[in-house]
Amino acid sequence: MQDIILWWHWIVFGIALLIAEIFTGTFFILGLGVAALIVGLFSFLFIITFNTELLLWIILCLLAISLWFKFIKGRSISQSGQSNYRLDTTGVVTKEIKPNTRGEVLFNFPVLGNTKWVAISKENIKKGEEIKIVKINGELLEVQKIKEE
Repeated sequence: MQDIILWWHWIVFGIALLIAEIFTGTFFILGLGVAALIVGLFSFLFIITFNTELLLWIILCLLAISLWFKFIKGRSISQSGQSNYRLDTTGVVTKEIKPNTRGEVLFNFPVLGNTKWVAISKENIKKGEEIKIVKINGELLEVQKIKEE
């Protein structure tokens, strides 16, 4: 079988996987393609059997898959949208908020799709102070100062 599978077959296989990745956009096949390219390079530089090449490719693929799950898959959640905010999201007051009057706050990450919101508070909050969300009433946020401990 060593005569049938040559080093350049691994290179072609790796390039084909990289091209397939272009159409999926998941970065999953990227690791498999890079693993095939590495095996092709090792096969070119060293005389190894097909079984060793296959074992090396499997090990590199498992490593790539585990890295994909650890670093890429977990980051696919968007930082915007209605289901991806928390009441303890922090922001900064951009227009002073007096008790029961409207002011403005700015968040680092979108809350329900926006970073800038009209807000009210039961306490006086000056411009530049950090706040967190207490309650959401339609398009109006109720916020409070972050207490320094």
